[in-house]
Amino acid sequence: MNGMKKIGIIIGSLRKGSFCRRAALALIPLAPKGVELEILEIGGLAMYNQDLDEGAPPPEWVAFREQIKRIDAILFITPEYNRSIPAVLKNAIDVASRPQGKNVWNGKLGAVMSLSPGGLGGFGANHHLRQTLVCLNVITMQQPEAYIGGAATLFNEQGELINDTTRTFFKQFIDAFNVFINRVSRV
Repeated sequence: MNGMKKIGIIIGSLRKGSFCRRAALALIPLAPKGVELEILEIGGLAMYNQDLDEGAPPPEWVAFREQIKRIDAILFITPEYNRSIPAVLKNAIDVASRPQGKNVWNGKLGAVMSLSPGGLGGFGANHHLRQTLVCLNVITMQQPEAYIGGAATLFNEQGELINDTTRTFFKQFIDAFNVFINRVSRV
């Protein structure tokens, strides 16, 4: 893969001040040289309904599918809702994997980060999402794993990352994802 790599970030929370959005914004300036991180918004996607895909699908679906096609890799940042991923994230996954035979996730490179105010760091959501990505043929980075616990203590009132240990981990994580993309892209 030559030139600028484009990594799309999908945030699994719609809340303006979500920890996941704060993490995404903290990761953007940490990207290695030659890597551009871009947040792909999913809040405006209508719930997937196969009937809407027959004929002219909603323009938001078409635009989102095109965004996924043009990126090199995808970073999912998710909270945990009831030991799983939020409905809005599952909907975005479904929209881009349909209609049958037109899965735009197919062969994409991916990574998963989960955040939670609790100590488990969204472990359940992280693994549930990974299970879904297997079905979609998203080639997912296995290590380092990213379960960010205690998320409420990591950011200041302005949403900026204030924990240096977490900043160091974020940098290591995005650098590892870049190495993974380079390695898999050469195969």
